[in-house]
Amino acid sequence: MTHYFFHICSRTERIEDREGADFDTLDAALAEARLAAREILAEDLRKGHVDETRLFEIVDERGELMPRVSFKEIIS
Repeated sequence: MTHYFFHICSRTERIEDREGADFDTLDAALAEARLAAREILAEDLRKGHVDETRLFEIVDERGELMPRVSFKEIIS
């Protein structure tokens, strides 16, 4: 298992995930990031403001940057 962190980044801010989570595979971590992005976007829609510039920077326990998950790709 690998420990991954899901930092949320936009043009104006970066929110660091200090807890992270364990996943068996990178694909499982990416699937979780996509699900979380959908949930965040759904909440944004309820509030009437969607920032599609945000993305998840996925970083493993060694600090290596994995593929990013763009919120915009979730919308399209």
